[in-house]
Amino acid sequence: MKTLKLKLAAFIGMALLSFGVNAQLDRSQMPEAGPEPVINLEDPQEFKLKNGITVMVVENNKLPRVSYQLSIDNKPYAEGDKAGVASLLSAMLGNGTTNISKDDFNEEVDFLGANISFGSSGGFGSGLVKYSDRIVELMADATINPLLTEEEFKKEKDKLIENLKSNAKSSDAVAGRVVGALAYGKNHVYGEFTTEETVNNVTFQDVLDFYKIRFAPNNAYIVVVGDISVKDAKKQMKKYFGKWEKVNLKELPAPELTANVSSPEINFVDMPNATQSNISVTNNVDLKQSDKDYFAALMANNILGGGGEGYLFKNLREDKGYTYGAYSSLGASRYGVSRFNASAKVRNVVTDSAVVEFLKEIKRIRTEPVEAQTLDNAKAKYVGRFVMALERPQTIANYALNKRRNNLPDDFYSNYLENINNVSVEDVQRVANKYFSLDNSRIVVVGKGSEVLDNLEKVGIPIKYYDKYATATDKPVFSKPLPEGLTASDVVKNYVKAVGGEAKLREVKSTLSVAEVTIAGAPFKPKAVIKQMAPNMYSMEMSVEGMGTLYKQKFDGKSGFQEQQGRKIPMSDDDVSSRKKTQGLFPEIYMEASNIELESLTDVDGVDAYKIISTEDGKKTTRFYAADSGLLIRTESVTEVQGQSITSITEYSNYKEIKGVMMPGKMKITNGPQVIEMDITEIKINEGVTAEDFN
Repeated sequence: MKTLKLKLAAFIGMALLSFGVNAQLDRSQMPEAGPEPVINLEDPQEFKLKNGITVMVVENNKLPRVSYQLSIDNKPYAEGDKAGVASLLSAMLGNGTTNISKDDFNEEVDFLGANISFGSSGGFGSGLVKYSDRIVELMADATINPLLTEEEFKKEKDKLIENLKSNAKSSDAVAGRVVGALAYGKNHVYGEFTTEETVNNVTFQDVLDFYKIRFAPNNAYIVVVGDISVKDAKKQMKKYFGKWEKVNLKELPAPELTANVSSPEINFVDMPNATQSNISVTNNVDLKQSDKDYFAALMANNILGGGGEGYLFKNLREDKGYTYGAYSSLGASRYGVSRFNASAKVRNVVTDSAVVEFLKEIKRIRTEPVEAQTLDNAKAKYVGRFVMALERPQTIANYALNKRRNNLPDDFYSNYLENINNVSVEDVQRVANKYFSLDNSRIVVVGKGSEVLDNLEKVGIPIKYYDKYATATDKPVFSKPLPEGLTASDVVKNYVKAVGGEAKLREVKSTLSVAEVTIAGAPFKPKAVIKQMAPNMYSMEMSVEGMGTLYKQKFDGKSGFQEQQGRKIPMSDDDVSSRKKTQGLFPEIYMEASNIELESLTDVDGVDAYKIISTEDGKKTTRFYAADSGLLIRTESVTEVQGQSITSITEYSNYKEIKGVMMPGKMKITNGPQVIEMDITEIKINEGVTAEDFN
């Protein structure tokens, strides 16, 4: 009978749909909006330990889990010539205690199925409630008695320096550093940055001292969320965190707002290896969450650049196709020290046009009243996200903590939606004029000067020049005087001589290279085996231990393919034709004078290099040869992919001699947004390669 009822119910449901019950709805009329959701936020249960820690407990019994969030409410601290000490402390915390070794600590955390992590201003622990007592005990022990050893310090210091080196040529890293430094000043707590020099200034004792003056319970909060009673949480906190002793902390001044520039200016940083330009239009603002302008400012920023519906995105991405995305942000700080920032990464050739469009959209929201429907849509989207966030108990706790730390009224979040919905068209225009500056804005551009500056100068805004560390500098010189009588053929011949001579290069019939590969953003490091055989056969196989082969690319002289995740794709006719025309493993010994042009002597990452344009079947490749050594240090080519111009750059370095031939030991390949680095650990010439390797 139960089955019959279920079948009947299903039949009736289908029948109703078939006979068009839904057709009774008048779809020409927008449905009436339902009642506004009512926000009833229960305040967390709160108590304070004798050492100053404020504990907030949000009891939630949906899952048998609990989390503990420790936040140390310190004022921002300028590290000065030892910038990096906080990063080093963060890396060292949570790796054991003076009572438990690093390995034993991590093994027990894994055994409990827990998560315990730390930063320089707090920590976090979570897991099943049945293990909560031990989780709190481990977390408190790591907080109060951290295992800070000189051996671990040296290891983390080396890692930090290596990361800084690997980011030296990253335009994203440079832009992130320079924009803040120029906006606030390099000596400001929000403008300082970490360099190899400042990290090398940090000693182990500096880390110990930093812990003592910054990691203290005096102004700390612990937010407890999960299937735990206030009584049990209080018992845990007193037992484990109650042992943490107060420290006489030095009172630090609050950060001060830095003045904006008196008139608009472009701040340009030359990155010769950049395939795109990073653009940031920014100005400093005095905005707090407690200000009456706060909610209108949220809506104004949302409409300008809060997402795919924003003015910036629709213009620069959807209309112009300059970028994958353009966005803006507007910070609010309890100190009244923050920034408005509108940014995007755009193709080199449209850098100047993108700057113009940024300014156009900022002017638009300042001078043209926003459409009522656009404002309503922005409100609805924002309200939806807010309401969804309330489903997470952690949100309730964070809101309570936010009220405390930002001195917000008790009804701040209860009235949040009402305040959002009260924002008017006039409010949006008023706050846009107040916080989105045109007359006092910096337009920071990090890009390839040789390709973008000529047009950028035509925008009509004064340009000031800075290096990668925000130090004022002269306008870069992109073309230096060439030695009299030097030709492209001379440069190519110098290269051939530098790597071993033509006779030696013609003897090279095959090469085998093994490389450790770093792919930006990938959680693993593949191994690549690259084989070549004259005149044009090529094979690359990339694999990860335990995962097998990830990628293959093969060309046997007649046809080729690439294979990824088991999917085999034949090589295009154009690629086959291009590869067939390759005459040998060293193209320079086959270059004809009529196909190469010496364009300039230019700077490539601090190295003077001859820039040569080689042309084959109408396709141009730019090659850079170091003026002093003669070695090839960089190649560039441009391809069209789905209407977008993608610049591919390969950088060569760390040359080593193999059987009398100089071969690059390191390659960095930048293909649009993707960056791959190859550290070549083994090179063989004329051994280990057969024709079967290319099938």
